[in-house]
Amino acid sequence: MSYYESDEQLGQYMAFHYGDTEYFGVPNYPVACVERCLARHGERPRRRALDLGCAVGRSTLELARSFDDVVGIDLSRRFIDSAEQLRRTGAFSYWVRDEGDLGREQRVTLAALDLSGAARRTRFEVGDAQAPGPSHTGYDLVFAGNLLDRLPRPADFLEHVHERLLPGGVLVLTSPYTLLPDFTPRGEWIGGYEDNGQAVTVRDGLSHHLSRRFRPLGEPEDVPFVIRETRRKFQHTVAELTAWECC
Repeated sequence: MSYYESDEQLGQYMAFHYGDTEYFGVPNYPVACVERCLARHGERPRRRALDLGCAVGRSTLELARSFDDVVGIDLSRRFIDSAEQLRRTGAFSYWVRDEGDLGREQRVTLAALDLSGAARRTRFEVGDAQAPGPSHTGYDLVFAGNLLDRLPRPADFLEHVHERLLPGGVLVLTSPYTLLPDFTPRGEWIGGYEDNGQAVTVRDGLSHHLSRRFRPLGEPEDVPFVIRETRRKFQHTVAELTAWECC
């Protein structure tokens, strides 16, 4: 079974996206990312947006508050089926672990989050975010939240992502730059290593691969997030957000 198809991961990500508790004072991550996407996007047209690696869909729905049409794509069928059920029916129940075999059911409704209207402007698809298909072009905004660390070939993604955007469109990336060989073979890393004694960071790699077709929009920004594993165990991570305008 794929890592992202399990009951455990579904429950964790549903709580991460839709849970009503802020742990350690850290705001909801998908909501915080979309707020920053809109700030970087500025006064540009808000017709179509693409959310790559959307997981269970909160950022897709949040983008649809402001865009006319938003597509969320993720490789996990379990995640997409759950997001689609929530979009279609307006509610979804999931299980979170407290300790050992003990846990409880949680329920999210779009109405409680004021997302019912946004859901009508949203679509979800199972697909490879690295190659979403030729129909996915002409977007005003592409958001790839915590995606780079899960791609087998991030350089290929960065070299071709401009094909998804209109000229003047905006690409927003977030990543904690964890560089795990389980997802990205070391030979495919775009940073996190030394070359002839010089440190090459992932941000260096982003600039290298994007500079021919993008210009930076503002300075990189830290965006923290917390994922609850059990009642007493949490992942506290800080992603870096960068934004780029397609030339």
